[in-house]
Amino acid sequence: MHAIEGWSYLDSFYFTSFIATGQGPPGNLQPASALGKAFSSVLAFVSVGTVITALLFLFGPFLGRVLKAGEDKLEEVEKEVELEVEGQGRN
Repeated sequence: MHAIEGWSYLDSFYFTSFIATGQGPPGNLQPASALGKAFSSVLAFVSVGTVITALLFLFGPFLGRVLKAGEDKLEEVEKEVELEVEGQGRN
């Protein structure tokens, strides 16, 4: 945005950080030119996807363990219910 809109480096960084985290553009900084608006749109799609991918890369192993523990617990409960149903069927 520095080169396109002539903003300062700090304003450009501030704007980009808001776009990259999916918060939308801050109220006091709006691209005025068509090129700036187009660049901001592309930046939003690319950066939000990049942030999501980075978070999944960082927290994916932890989430995998949590999901596996949940799956194991569901299988355990399912077996308990099957045993209860079989026991009631014999009575």
